[in-house]
Amino acid sequence: MKIVYLYSSLAITGGVERVLVDKMNYLVNHYGYDVYMISSDQGQHPVPYRLDERVHLLDLQIRFHTQYQYRGWKRILEGKRLSQLYHQRLKEKLKKISPDIVVCTTSQDVHGLLRIKGKIPVVVECHVNFTHPDSWFQRVRTLYNNYWIGKADAVVTLTQGDAKNWQHVSRHVRVIPNIVHLNDTGRFCDCASKRAIFVGRLVKQKGLPDLVKIWRIVNSRYPDWQLDIFGNGEMESIPDIKLIVHPPTSNIMEEYINSSMLLMTSIYEPFGLVLPEAMSCGLPVIAFDCPYGPADIIIHKSNGFLVSERDINRYADYVCQLIETPNLCQLMGVAGVKTSHRYNADRIMPQWQDLFVSLTSKEPSSGRTE
Repeated sequence: MKIVYLYSSLAITGGVERVLVDKMNYLVNHYGYDVYMISSDQGQHPVPYRLDERVHLLDLQIRFHTQYQYRGWKRILEGKRLSQLYHQRLKEKLKKISPDIVVCTTSQDVHGLLRIKGKIPVVVECHVNFTHPDSWFQRVRTLYNNYWIGKADAVVTLTQGDAKNWQHVSRHVRVIPNIVHLNDTGRFCDCASKRAIFVGRLVKQKGLPDLVKIWRIVNSRYPDWQLDIFGNGEMESIPDIKLIVHPPTSNIMEEYINSSMLLMTSIYEPFGLVLPEAMSCGLPVIAFDCPYGPADIIIHKSNGFLVSERDINRYADYVCQLIETPNLCQLMGVAGVKTSHRYNADRIMPQWQDLFVSLTSKEPSSGRTE
């Protein structure tokens, strides 16, 4: 079977990039599929994760970002020109490859893909939550995008909560969680380190101001504890509390193992990849009960804590509770390791194979989700 994935580029150290690389590698290694990644803006950037040499990486060399050197109507016209060039080159590639399925990972370009793909089945893979925009312009744009997404052969979401929203757009919604790069070191956190960890992009979505507020409370009670943050973005170390910002690392499992808990303060999460990733290392996790990922992964007071209503004080109390009771920390860590196994590639990828087969044959899909 020939599968084509569409994505802007595999150029940064990010969750979506890692998941796509892991899935493509699995399809090549375990099912013998012929897999292509067609990008628009890869250029000369190296892929940050190990991509199997049998995966065909094809870049259309569009460079969409160049439109932003212009302003006003000139930017709009340049964006339209680049979009037309993208669809022209993509159509030529699809005709040459003749894939069995195209997986679109950027929902905003589904309308263009459906116009040129012919009879090839299209799967829209949602790596962002269903949105309810505020401005009239965003509402019109979202309605337009959703209209075309509803015409795709399948819409795959990462969580049950997100699926309920997309079911108003499409009759063909499936829930398939992300596969997670799990701990394979054979070593686990012993909750002995006076260190918490945060992993993620340093952007507004991640709720970083609340993270700082929480750690100020914790630090006032336990000044010997430290919070290490791993990620890129516009944030500097806070001088009056033990909070240190590090760049992303390729050896994040080692950092998890040398910590005693993972903190997540996101405002929303399509999935929350770092939660099962950290759990696989034996870390208890704490997160706000935001839409939609954490509630699908965390069992409150079993493998971690879910904090409702963005209650900063309660969140800080849970951190302190883990600090004060290492035995609870260890018990939650054991439960978390068991939870993380749900996101093993050997459990998730058969669901993708089931979907692909159902779209390329007359046999109905089992429709199973895990």
